[in-house]
Amino acid sequence: MSAGLVTAPPDAAERHAQGTLERALTTAFWQALQREPMHVMAALEAAARTVGTLYRQVAAAHDPDGHCPCGWEPDPETDLIVLEAMLAAALSRPAQLDLADMVPAGRA
Repeated sequence: MSAGLVTAPPDAAERHAQGTLERALTTAFWQALQREPMHVMAALEAAARTVGTLYRQVAAAHDPDGHCPCGWEPDPETDLIVLEAMLAAALSRPAQLDLADMVPAGRA
């Protein structure tokens, strides 16, 4: 079984790092669409292919004997189930605004 399966809620540092990555990916996605307009599903398909490519690259960088210091052992079948579940959860969950995650628009 994959050690990438998150069994406990992430701590504050992990949540912050995830938020930073999510904002960077979102910004890059919308900037790319502004520069090179395309059908939205084509853009989302490209994003999905990119995530798959990133998974393959990160998995290939890990010791095949599972001795990476981070503790993750790639398991494509189980990891795909986790990624699919995260996608389904994001689609079904209404957007939640969290003041801590908002970028300041200016100063008062």
